[in-house]
Amino acid sequence: MSVNMENDVKDIIFSEESIRKRVRELGDKITSDYTGISPLLLGVLKGCFVFLADISRSIKLDCEIRFLTASSYGFSSVTSGKVKIESDLDYEIKGRDVIIIEDILDSGVTLTALRDFITECRPASLKICALLDKPTRRQVPIEADYLGFQCPDEFVVGYGLDYAERYRNLPFIASLKPEIYS
Repeated sequence: MSVNMENDVKDIIFSEESIRKRVRELGDKITSDYTGISPLLLGVLKGCFVFLADISRSIKLDCEIRFLTASSYGFSSVTSGKVKIESDLDYEIKGRDVIIIEDILDSGVTLTALRDFITECRPASLKICALLDKPTRRQVPIEADYLGFQCPDEFVVGYGLDYAERYRNLPFIASLKPEIYS
């Protein structure tokens, strides 16, 4: 791993400008769909933190923002298939309009487990907003209600997405050179 993260980048897939534009569009759509409602934005840590910060500022509604942690990757570049959800849910979900905010919909394993976990809490409604979707990697049938971009089948980092807790602070989304993660 190099000190200059950009040396590890193979290609920039989504520029800072294109991400900013698409996040505003998603925020406008959510604002329109939830007019008169105060949705609970439930961010999936750690990868969503940049996306959640930006989209929450693009939603022109009173929103509550909460977090939980879910992972099936650990320090690997492929899913383990076992989802670990960490949340003590010290807030009420029953009867709330919940939007799960996720960085990437990949295998679908983690997001399906999260959807099922939240559904058991009986929200009034539940939607999924994902910045990226890699449908070619799907192992479980699940779709986002709000989607930023379809992503090529590349290992991507930046804008909150990481590899081994690095690269989250890149302002764009890029593929890594394979020698970095293989």
